[in-house]
Amino acid sequence: MIPASLQRGIAAGILSAIVVIGTGPAALAQSGRSTPQSTRGTPAKPAPATKPNPAPAAKANAAKTNAAKPAAAATGAAAGAAAAARPAQAATGPGGASLLTSYGDWGVYTAQTGRSKICYALSQPKDRLPKNVNRDPAYLFVSFRPAENVKNEVALVLGFTAKENGPAEAAVGNASYALITKAANAWLKNPAEEGQAIATMARSGTVTVKMQSARGASLTDRYSLNGFGKALEHARKECAS
Repeated sequence: MIPASLQRGIAAGILSAIVVIGTGPAALAQSGRSTPQSTRGTPAKPAPATKPNPAPAAKANAAKTNAAKPAAAATGAAAGAAAAARPAQAATGPGGASLLTSYGDWGVYTAQTGRSKICYALSQPKDRLPKNVNRDPAYLFVSFRPAENVKNEVALVLGFTAKENGPAEAAVGNASYALITKAANAWLKNPAEEGQAIATMARSGTVTVKMQSARGASLTDRYSLNGFGKALEHARKECAS
């Protein structure tokens, strides 16, 4: 039996692989594509369409250790293959990931990995500071993996290598949530806060993510939450059937 932490790593790796294959939002807007990635132990980045592209991630349970995440991430990267697109029509892409639809600044994606189905709502940042720093595309997403009993998993693909265990947080409305980083991925430090964070996101306008790169630079990404509630509900229903 595969440990839960390892299963999550595999799912995240799959999504990460998609990110590498993905294309930009403009291209996706014209025609469906696929490309998400990320896991509790390894980064992933998806390709955007009219909106940001996919990028799921897996994170360790509250009881899991940082060491377990890296191992899961490594395995996930090797397993990789799942993607998503961002047009108004369903599309398929490398790895079998599909873009179902989009709401405002958020897209709804699904991917099949073996017998496991992954569903997620994803978006890309509207603003990235400082503007003179070169970074890869970043993604914020919430994923559902029923085969692993994972739901409401909040994760980020940062687009750069973060300082491991360095200062990192996500500010939503008047609330602030500590993040844990690993390579180019991040998750809520306390998984028990995911439900609260998602509820806060559903009634807020933006999410501001602040963290430190491996080189010590302070970086900030601001995500719009326009369409988040509808995209989340759609993703949840896709993996409930």
